[in-house]
Amino acid sequence: MAGNAGMEHLIPIVNKLQDAFTVLGVNLSLDLPQIAVVGGQSAGKSSVLENFVGRDFLPRGSGIVTRRPLILQLIHSKFEYAEFLHNKGKKFTDFDEVRKEIEAETDRITGNNKGISTLPINLKIYSPHVLNLTLIDLPGMTKVPIGDQPADIEQQIRNMILQFIKKESCLILAVTPANTDLANSDALQIAREVDPQGYRTIGVITKLDIMDEGTDARLILENKLLPLRRGYVGVVNRSQRDIDGQKDIKLALESERKYFLGHPAYRHIADKLGTPYLQKVLNEQLTNHIRNTLPSLRDKLQKQMIILEKELGDFKKFSPDDPSLKNKALLQMIQQFALSFEKVLEGSRSDDVNTTELSGGAKINCIFHERFPFEIVKMEFDESELRREIAIAIANIHGIRIGLFTPDLAFDAIVKKQIARLKEPCLECVNLVVTELINIIRTCTDQMSRFPRLKEIVERIITNYLRRREEFCKDQLSVYIHCQLSYMNTNHEDFIGFANAENQAKKSVPVSNDHLGNQVIRKGYMTLHNLSIIKGRSFWYVLSSDNLAWYKDETEKEIQYILPLNKLRLRDVGSGFINKKPTFALFLPNGANVYKDYKQLELSCSSLDDMNSWKASFLRAGVYPEKPINDETEEDNAIIDNDVDPQLKRQVEVIRNLVESYMSIVSKATKDLVPKIITNLIIKNTKMFIFEELLVNIYAQEDRINLLEECPAEVKKREEKMAMFQACKSALDIIGDCTMKCSSNTLINKEEENHYSISTVSNKPTIATKKNYRLSTPPPVFSRPAPPPPPGKLRKYKSEKNISEPRPIANSNLIPKFYILSIP
Repeated sequence: MAGNAGMEHLIPIVNKLQDAFTVLGVNLSLDLPQIAVVGGQSAGKSSVLENFVGRDFLPRGSGIVTRRPLILQLIHSKFEYAEFLHNKGKKFTDFDEVRKEIEAETDRITGNNKGISTLPINLKIYSPHVLNLTLIDLPGMTKVPIGDQPADIEQQIRNMILQFIKKESCLILAVTPANTDLANSDALQIAREVDPQGYRTIGVITKLDIMDEGTDARLILENKLLPLRRGYVGVVNRSQRDIDGQKDIKLALESERKYFLGHPAYRHIADKLGTPYLQKVLNEQLTNHIRNTLPSLRDKLQKQMIILEKELGDFKKFSPDDPSLKNKALLQMIQQFALSFEKVLEGSRSDDVNTTELSGGAKINCIFHERFPFEIVKMEFDESELRREIAIAIANIHGIRIGLFTPDLAFDAIVKKQIARLKEPCLECVNLVVTELINIIRTCTDQMSRFPRLKEIVERIITNYLRRREEFCKDQLSVYIHCQLSYMNTNHEDFIGFANAENQAKKSVPVSNDHLGNQVIRKGYMTLHNLSIIKGRSFWYVLSSDNLAWYKDETEKEIQYILPLNKLRLRDVGSGFINKKPTFALFLPNGANVYKDYKQLELSCSSLDDMNSWKASFLRAGVYPEKPINDETEEDNAIIDNDVDPQLKRQVEVIRNLVESYMSIVSKATKDLVPKIITNLIIKNTKMFIFEELLVNIYAQEDRINLLEECPAEVKKREEKMAMFQACKSALDIIGDCTMKCSSNTLINKEEENHYSISTVSNKPTIATKKNYRLSTPPPVFSRPAPPPPPGKLRKYKSEKNISEPRPIANSNLIPKFYILSIP
């Protein structure tokens, strides 16, 4: 049987790919070109496939017989035998045994209750009577469950069929009996769902010989009724009587040929009907389909292989039992870990940048410049609290005496108390930085997850070192605070001095945020939660030194409200059931309404860091956190009454101005020095330890040999990826061989065409025409007379009879006819 000459190797190539993926047990997201046979029960699918092979080998019976997909690979060979992929190596020459093996393998998975399974059976049939072809026999579509079948058997079969035919690389062989209405064909209906234009559907009309008398399927076979791009092919299968009588398939094919030649409706298209023609058409269609899809298949395999190679890295050649490879892998992983740590800490310019949240070095930078200043500002309570403390200090210093002069001891006492309170935010900054460094370490050790013991050791070694540096850094910060407490440098160039402080106190300048002007401190979106009309709505907020204004959006054109900051306080609000965002509230301590009838405004931010930044900005604007008032504070406030003693009030203002000036100097120095101390003592030293001493500490471990023991889950995962990698590599090699064969065959064909054209031209000295040149309609034939000879020589030419008779050029049907005048 002659197939598609020159392209016969394409179908075996796809068969090799299919076997490679099936044997290795990998599930690649690649759609191999194939033909799926679809049709209703008793539509004749099994008879069509058996006619291809020329043997009875498929199970038969009532109800659902095909209960698992059968991948049937027909391979042209000198010898005839069958081979199953699940029983590889065993050759079946008796096709009755093939039928029994199919039934046994089906029952092994689906049981005896007529259930179905999507797990395919792979069957190869070698025969000299077949063309290279790959088909998938799917269960016939049914409507009513039989026996112990589940109630949704129809939907199960439908889902299985769609699983195969929805792939763009799958051709659909829609089998429909001729004695049913084509418009109600289950096969064409389900094929049209996934292939509405009919590009991938091939129609097969069976049982033409049992149509009602006086009817025929000529319009269908001529593709005039419900046309398909690939057309229809009619076949005549054996009847049930022929099957029961074991009629030979060869005789059935001869009867099929005689039927088409003798039928008046099919006689004119008999050469395009029958099982041999269908087999040839399917061979050509599948070959061309493979040729068209092979480039995209190669591209998908290459992309998949690149991804797998990147995931596997150097572990493609990793051998767990080789000590040298273990040491090399250990060294590479530690080096890669150190580089990853440095990249996360110092910043990365690669494509894998986190775009969802701050992390690594950026998070530490945020801690230094936003979170730490916020913690310092939290230590600075409002002016009334500071004045109260100063007044108590002055009163305690004077005792029973009436002080005539401002005591400088009150300045020392208040400043030392304020400086001592700076220790807590400094230590908190260390804790935040260490926590983020531990997160960085855990993120970078994720690449060691396949070796849990090594990952645990690395994390433990670095964490222990980090804790030692943390304690040392905290000790140094404590020393720094003690240094600030030990000596008050009142000669600092930025310190205002006693005289300037007293002058400011005499002017009785009220302390407010006017020195800031009405400058903008922060802008951004926050969500307002407690208002019933606009609950949970986001606004654009603008915080200045005097007020908080919110707008509809960032264009700041439609203002919603302006809230004065005078006497406002701030407190945290717990997240509710609906609102999970970090939330804080603005309120007035005296219980007055903040906005209309509401006593507080609840504002939420997108993250905790964002909320802390907003709270720090409110502190800059003079909105301080809520402070619990105890009984002692109330008694102190009752004792100190600034209105009774104007002299005490003046002394309080002087000390307050001095404290504010000096604490501004100390706070500025602290904000500058603490990040430098932490960076030098913790971050820099940890980085040097990872690069220089981590590997030494790992080699010093007693169980160093067991560090590279893989966990079972990672071993299985690596083996699966290796199998997929090898399958992709084998598939690319197969496709590469196919491409080389295609190129060589194309080159041979071109050489033969060139040789044929040269020999044709040398044998027939006529005008050369292009190969395969065709005209839709023959051009009109016309002639014209020969040009007259030169004057005076006409008689001579006539006497010599050199004017030849007009003669047409060869191949007159292809080009216009011209007449040639032969003149010597």
